[in-house]
Amino acid sequence: MTKETEAPSRLRRAISGPMLFAFILGDVLGAGIYALMGVLSEQVGGMLWAPLLLALLLALLTAGSYAELVTKYPRAGGAAVFAERAFRSRIVSFLVGFSMLAAGVVSAAGLAIAFAGDYLQTFIPVPPILAAMVFLVVIAALNARGIRESMGANLVMTAIELSGLVIVIAVVGFFVAGGGGDASRIMEAPDGTGTGFAVLGGAIIAYYSFVGFETSANVIEEVKDPSKSYPKALFAALLTAGAVYVLVGLASAVALPADELQQSSGPLLAVVEATGIGVPSWLFSLIALVAVANGALLTMIMASRLAYGMAEQGLLPSALGRVLPRRKTPWVAIVTTTIVAMLLTLIGDLATLAETVVLLLLFVFLSANVSVLVLRRDRVEHDHFRVWTFVPVLGIASCILLLTQQRGIVWLFGAGLLVVGLGLYALAQWARRRGGVSHDQ
Repeated sequence: MTKETEAPSRLRRAISGPMLFAFILGDVLGAGIYALMGVLSEQVGGMLWAPLLLALLLALLTAGSYAELVTKYPRAGGAAVFAERAFRSRIVSFLVGFSMLAAGVVSAAGLAIAFAGDYLQTFIPVPPILAAMVFLVVIAALNARGIRESMGANLVMTAIELSGLVIVIAVVGFFVAGGGGDASRIMEAPDGTGTGFAVLGGAIIAYYSFVGFETSANVIEEVKDPSKSYPKALFAALLTAGAVYVLVGLASAVALPADELQQSSGPLLAVVEATGIGVPSWLFSLIALVAVANGALLTMIMASRLAYGMAEQGLLPSALGRVLPRRKTPWVAIVTTTIVAMLLTLIGDLATLAETVVLLLLFVFLSANVSVLVLRRDRVEHDHFRVWTFVPVLGIASCILLLTQQRGIVWLFGAGLLVVGLGLYALAQWARRRGGVSHDQ
């Protein structure tokens, strides 16, 4: 197989391997882990580490498929590009791409609501909806300024949110060294529930904390030497996040009993306070705000690049493919996705938004895992990563398993979004056909 340089792109290749690692790590870490321990403890008692470890393994399956597909077809558009190549159907490609796009915009809306909530109110009393709107506008401005500037902000914010989790691990370590805590709790399962079922139920919740890696596929045209740097950055980021999560789970169980974790709306702050080591309470509010802001920035980068990529494919109106002449950023896509996210914040139900993100992404992941197998017969002339065949097969099984656990209301909301998407697709195709006829005349 001969090796060739990547096809030229109208976007600037400004993302190095370390920057891509930070991009993925920052998006995976997110804000969920700061509230996750209390919810998980209801499922698994003190065995918080087990569902986090299982969720990591499930995420790595789909990540393997992404590593092969992204390096084989390094184009913005991600799963939509893979689906069109695999299934040769524009409507299937659109549904996969729109599921990804909708998940990103819904996620950004949820993160804006989280940002404007109690954490922000700790510092300044402001109407939550207004704060969420302003927050999204600021994110859009940074996104439009340029991918390099956005990546620079991501490096700083990822370091801050990671430091908060390291603080939790460190203070509990000192606590245990001084004779505090109870290490036996890490093997305590909840009463009346089999350990296996408890861990599986917890893994379904924990899986949300690992989604985010898929957004990196949509900036691949801006990555330097993607065939080499992408797989390394992807797996390193997921393994790093997984290691941190497992350590946080162990630390939380050692520091506090499960029932006390469940009662706290800020479980990691409760863990730190239980150690008696003087870390200011306002510090965790600040770190959580940074984590949310970072997640929103990376999510909106993904959504705008995906909209741009789908416009380039002719799946969305061509206007979404316009870029700023100097900044080389897709400004129409940025403005459009931001407006939609602002409207979704009016829903105000963070739980439904978050669960809808997972539902939509599971369809995207299912498509990606199937696409790997279908596209094995398709050869390209440049070197790319290749995953073991059993990995996407197990990835398909894991997606189906997790889909069976979603609530009915979430299915309805997700279906409603896809119906809206199909309407937009039909309008776009009608406009293109009409434009073509007019042009011919």
